[in-house]
Amino acid sequence: MVRAMQNPALPFSDDQAEAWDRVAEQLRGMGIDLLEGSHQPATEGKSTVLAVIGKAGSGKTMLLASLYKALQAAGVDIISGDYEGKKRKDRRTLAILAPTNKAASVLRMRGVPATTIHRILYTPVYDPQYELIAEWLAGTGKRPEVEGLTELALDRAKAFYDQVASIPGALAAAGLRGSDFIKGWKRREEPLDVGFVDEASMLDERQFDDLREIFPTLILFGDPAQLAPVGQSGQMVFERLGAPRQLILSRIHRQAEGNPILDLAHALADPDLTFDSFERMVERAAREDDRVVMAERVDSDLMARSPVLVWRNATRIRLITAFRAAQGAPVDALLPGEPLICDGIELPLKHRKKRIDLEARGLIKGAQVIYLGPGNRSGFAKLHVIGAEEPQLSAASIIKIERPDEEEPFIPSAATMGAAFLHGAAVTIHKAQGSQWDTVQVFAPDLWAAAQAGRTEAGIPLWKRLAYVAITRAEKRLLWIVRNRLALPKTPLGIEDLPRNAAPLALQQSEA
Repeated sequence: MVRAMQNPALPFSDDQAEAWDRVAEQLRGMGIDLLEGSHQPATEGKSTVLAVIGKAGSGKTMLLASLYKALQAAGVDIISGDYEGKKRKDRRTLAILAPTNKAASVLRMRGVPATTIHRILYTPVYDPQYELIAEWLAGTGKRPEVEGLTELALDRAKAFYDQVASIPGALAAAGLRGSDFIKGWKRREEPLDVGFVDEASMLDERQFDDLREIFPTLILFGDPAQLAPVGQSGQMVFERLGAPRQLILSRIHRQAEGNPILDLAHALADPDLTFDSFERMVERAAREDDRVVMAERVDSDLMARSPVLVWRNATRIRLITAFRAAQGAPVDALLPGEPLICDGIELPLKHRKKRIDLEARGLIKGAQVIYLGPGNRSGFAKLHVIGAEEPQLSAASIIKIERPDEEEPFIPSAATMGAAFLHGAAVTIHKAQGSQWDTVQVFAPDLWAAAQAGRTEAGIPLWKRLAYVAITRAEKRLLWIVRNRLALPKTPLGIEDLPRNAAPLALQQSEA
């Protein structure tokens, strides 16, 4: 038996303490004693699943972080996705997972070593058509016939590749990404032990089934008011667990009491609340507390560091275009200070080590990045990764800027392979799920359109779910934008506000 110092108790609310006890009881039954700070070898054939469910402010993250520290104190090894250590017969392991890099990064910023489900369980396997396109573009294969890819799109891809020898860039010119050709993931051979899954509302059935096969002990942390995965009729996987396996956090943690942003989010639970009535509530909150603002226009200065949250993709592209025009950005280049969102790493399976290296430096999917300028090598860009310990780096980049009513995007930077980016001045609420910012602008005309459409999800009006997710992305301040207008910037776009590395730009990632 392995023993360690008992983790000191944290000041929990009653429902948090009850959830802690229930989780500790389940772990003790699986051979890990949090109170004694000890563990025994796993018992073959035993399994358990629990769900910790609560709305924003109920203390799910606090509970998860405390359980992680207790498991670490009990001698359980933490699996990060980068390094797992040597296998031992008596070894017990914990992996803290999230469905997306965005959600995992939020936990990492709070000191919890989270990673993604795919990073732990799978590696990508590309469709053979990807190789056919790549060989043709490089001049070593014949023109391919790819289902869903028109001759015109192939011509655009080839024309781009003839100018810039970048396969991901050429695919982007054709309206595709390298990830569009991922046909599956290669499963890890060895199972793990204990799995914590944050943002479990984003899990689909297949992911849940995969997790149950890999982890004998699985604890889900989820918010029932968020948006469910597409195609699941608005129901989260943890809602199908029996009541004894659902641990409900119904009380708002004391740090969240009196927070007008969370008050608005919780008000959306009223089944009789209409969109107009809710907007009047926002007005009242704005009169009483400066943490809520009713705004006639989108603040273009804020967009440089905190994206506007929208429902419709067309709205997102229009706002980005208006932002760039207001900032005086040229049509054929990026300005230093423009925000980007990492859209993943465009590297094939054989370059997994390089992908891991880029992700380890902060270029994970969903990461907020500021463009600093072109790199010293063709296809490279100097970047500032928000929240990274050493934020400034230079990396091979594929940057795609979409434009209204145009199929072909503007691609100011395209390396052969590397980190892929979209513009980050506006994002959809679905993609913002799992992220947080100090100040958030919510584009209310889009939510009004969702209300007018009359769509529902699991019996709840879609606009309410969208509003809940959007509002709870704000940590300190919420701007409720009521008009389809953009204010002119008060200050020029720049990078003077960004903290700098002690050393000069250090990363010169070689092109694959």
